[in-house]
Amino acid sequence: MAGDKTVSIDGELLAPAEATISALDEGLLRGDGVFEAIKLYRGRPFRLDAHLERLAGSAAAITLSFDQQALRAEIARLLGGADAPDSMLRVVLTRGGRRLLVIEQLPDWAATARITLVEEAPSTILTGAKTISYAANMQATRIARARGADEAVIVHPSGVVLEAPTSSVFWVGPAGRLCTPALETGILDSITRRVVLEAVDCAQGAFPAAELRSATEAFLASTTREIQAIAAIDGRELEEPEGGAAAAEATAALSEAVLRELADA
Repeated sequence: MAGDKTVSIDGELLAPAEATISALDEGLLRGDGVFEAIKLYRGRPFRLDAHLERLAGSAAAITLSFDQQALRAEIARLLGGADAPDSMLRVVLTRGGRRLLVIEQLPDWAATARITLVEEAPSTILTGAKTISYAANMQATRIARARGADEAVIVHPSGVVLEAPTSSVFWVGPAGRLCTPALETGILDSITRRVVLEAVDCAQGAFPAAELRSATEAFLASTTREIQAIAAIDGRELEEPEGGAAAAEATAALSEAVLRELADA
């Protein structure tokens, strides 16, 4: 993508070095805004409608208005002029009224991740909203790395499992049941999570941390990670550290959904 105009600000296509916004924008000064991260497969955004619907919900949660049709047109224009076969589109709306679209290279995720449970009390006033105020999420990841893990899974002070800072968590307990936290626990309505739940039998609920700690298999699911097996939890090696039947089924479900959407495009 080198040399391409891979950024759009309010509809203007720019090279990354040319892309600027005001230093007084409330999105920068106060983290007041919302965003979406959308996987591009062969240059096409996966589940674009679902992502934009969630963006609208997040914006409504912080009383931020934007022109959805204008945003769609700007996305089409940016993707139409960029060479971005397999990458990610980040969409950011700021309180200052700016619309930022950025085509980014995908993170180089390892095949597996070692996780640790980190206690945190997320803001209930923004439950389910995907805002750019991600400082607490990033700190949870830093805490996990300081403990020798790759990633955190956030646990509410009540002891209920929530999610990882940028992904959903699934696990298989000793009884052989695939589990994931329910939306009612206050987690983000992950698009990748939706895809998995459409195809895989999974129990949803408010599960205590002890259930995750006793998992025989577990994995993270997100836009850029897709399905990433969990190798260890709080230092305990899992029975299926490379991913077992549940992770394989989830991976197949996501792959099939992507192929169906590409075929229909």
